[in-house]
This record gives sequence, structure tokens and C-alpha cells, in this order.
Amino acid sequence: MAQEFIASPERLIMAAVIGMAVLLLLIIVFKLQAVVAIIISAVVIGVSVGMPYPMITATIEKGIGSTLQGIALLVGLGSMFGAILEISGGAQRIALTMVRKFGDNKAAWALGITGLVISMPVFFDAGLIILIPLAFSLAKSTKKSALCYGIPLLAGLAVGHAFIPPTPGPVLVATMLNVDLGLVIAVGLVVGTCAMIVAGPIFGNYIGSKIYVPVPKSIADTPDYDESKLPKFITVVTIIFIPLVLILLNTVSGVIPALSGVAPFFKFIGTPFISLTIATLVAMFILGVKHGYTREELEKIMTKSLAPTGMILLVTAGGGVLRWMLQDSGLGQMIGDLVAVSSLPLIVVAFVVAALVRISVGSATVAMTMAAGVMASMPEIANLSQLHLAAMVSAIAGGATVMSHFNDSGFWLVKSLFDIDEKTTLKSWTVMETLVGGVGFIAALIISLFA
Repeated sequence: MAQEFIASPERLIMAAVIGMAVLLLLIIVFKLQAVVAIIISAVVIGVSVGMPYPMITATIEKGIGSTLQGIALLVGLGSMFGAILEISGGAQRIALTMVRKFGDNKAAWALGITGLVISMPVFFDAGLIILIPLAFSLAKSTKKSALCYGIPLLAGLAVGHAFIPPTPGPVLVATMLNVDLGLVIAVGLVVGTCAMIVAGPIFGNYIGSKIYVPVPKSIADTPDYDESKLPKFITVVTIIFIPLVLILLNTVSGVIPALSGVAPFFKFIGTPFISLTIATLVAMFILGVKHGYTREELEKIMTKSLAPTGMILLVTAGGGVLRWMLQDSGLGQMIGDLVAVSSLPLIVVAFVVAALVRISVGSATVAMTMAAGVMASMPEIANLSQLHLAAMVSAIAGGATVMSHFNDSGFWLVKSLFDIDEKTTLKSWTVMETLVGGVGFIAALIISLFA
């Protein structure tokens, strides 16, 4: 049974300051693993406000259980789905077809759109490593700066990774804020497209004209793709959009009276883990078995793909613990009251919280989990419409994307792949990430005004 707990505002403020200070100190100074640091800071908050010890442990257990209940299966299924897309050459097929359709002059737009589509089912790092050779080959043939094509690709990947389910980040935030996933996809597509256009082709063309980055020697002699072994474009795109379409059908059937008869069926197949299971099974057969892979090989590929999901789930669980500790201790109520007094829109608060954590800690996942936890603990959230909450999910995603710098692994991955120095990486990658997050937030804020 839940215990009632009341602490003075002064003690709550002190606990919040101490808890956040401990979190930043453990991650930045002591380089402690984020999961452990988040759990410790949550315990520190509970102890600091004077919560009974049994209540602290009960809150931690509740935070882990309630958070993973909504996302654990999705992360695993999404990882396996992405792995099949990766080994089949589906990502390369989309990129090659898009570039060919758009032509060399608009190849940057093609790469941005490709990155956006691919990073929904494929993790950012994997998508970048798969597709970056194509960006470099275009730069080599046109003799332009590698940034002209690399930045649009990075922007598309960053947008798909941050704003659009079934990628884990927005699914987690949507789950914590109790938002319809179909609306999150719809808003994410609108917001993400705006962000991709500004941060991708437009900024890529600008920075590419200012800074010439040659194609890295390690990539310059890479052989072209053997297109005869790649799956068909329409096949890959159809499979990628299966979960998105099914989730959207669930949302649409619930609001259109003419579809009320089939609404229960669409609600079933549009449940995120059901729709992703269907997509994974289709991918296994069409991109796996029919592409020459044995069932044993597919089993090994899919099992291997689950390795990185453990860290994602643990950090996500840590965010859930922090959320419930804030709520059960009364901090969420206090923060909500302060926001109400300050007259700042909740969506702005959500963006600022995510951005501050992102800049301080570096991890977009930690930033999204912490910001979602803080916002979910505020009672005022219950008064917002579903569209407003979907816009808030995008605002949090935007805040968790801005200002990638030395404490973000993505910064160093881009630096090493492009073979550039830290200064150039800051001028290109960091500015691009900030544009993605900033434009995404502005678009989400505009949508919230009509919610």
C-alpha cells in the first residue's frame, strides 16, 4: 500500500539540489556508470527529504517495474528488427535508390530523408556506420566537402533516433507521460521533418562551403555496393512502415465513428509490441529467409543484436526510478507549483530540463528519461490534451539532442569517422545537433499552441 509522505518546501528544494549535484558529480567527475549514478541520486533524494526507508525501496521497485513494463519488449523487438534490416542490405538499398531518384544535385536531401527513415528501426551508431560510405562516395565523385553529404545524413539519423517511434527514446517518454503513440508518431514526423530540413541539407550546404573536409583515406578506396544482392526498395520501405502504419491505424480508428466496428482489431494489432512483432516476423521471412539466410543464422544475428539493449533498458529503468522518487517525495508537486507561479509553459520547462541534463551529462537517453520523469511527476500534466503531450514528447526529444560535445559518445564517433579535429566537429556536428533540437522544439511549441 502506498504511504503518504509530506515534507516542507525548503527540505524538498534542498533534496532536489543535493540529488542533482550528486548525479552530476558521479557522472562527470567520478565517471560512474549512468545507471548506478541515477539510482544513487534517487536514493539521496529520498533520504534527504526524509522518506521512510521502506518507502524508498518500494518507490525504486515501482519505478523499475512500471517503466520497463511499457518499453522492455519494444526495445528488444526494435533491435532485432533493425539487425535484420542491417544484414540484408535494406538500409543501403534505400540510400542508393533515394540518391538516384533525387540526382547528385539534391543528393543531400535524399541522404537526410534516408537517415530519418533508417534510424527509426536501426540504432543511430549502426545506421551511421552502414550509410556513411555512401555519403563519402558522393563527396569523392563530386569533389565537394564530405560535410555537404555527411551532415544531412547525420541530421536525418539524429531526427529519426530522437523524435519518431518505434525508436526507444520517444517511446519511453510517451510511456512515462501516458501519450498515445500514434499521435507521437504524427507529431514527430512533422517536427522531425522541419528539423531535418534546416539542420540537414540547408546547414550541410552552408558548412560544407565553409569547411572543406576530404574523404578519409580509409574510405576513399572502398568498393561500391553489389546492388544485385540488395533487396528491392519498395520491399524495404513497406516493411519499415508496417509498425508505424499499424500504430497510426489504432489511433485513427479510435476517433473516426465509421471505423468503430474494426476499432478493437486495429487496437490489438496497433499495440506497439504487437505491431513491431508483426514487422519483425515479416522482416525475418522476406529480408532474412528469402534473402538466403538460414533460420540458425537469423537466430544468431537477432540474439547478437540484443546485446546493447541491456544498457538502454537499465538507463531507462533508472529514469523511471527518478521519476517516481520525485513524485512520491513531493518534489514533482513542488516543481509544478513553481512552474505555475513562473507562468512558464510546461512544454518550455520540459525542453529546458532535457537540454540542461543533455549538456551536463552528454547522454540523450539519460536526458530524455530524467526530463520525462520530472514532467510526469507534475500534477498539471493531467490537464493537458493528448496533442499537447505529444508535442511535449518532441520538445523533450529536442532538448535531449542539443549541444552534443565532449561528453557525448556520438561526438567522438563522428570525429573519428570523418577524421576531423575537435574544433571542426564542434562547428559541424555540435551545431547540427543544436539545430535539430532547437528547430524541433520550436515546431513542437507551435503545435502545442493549437492543442
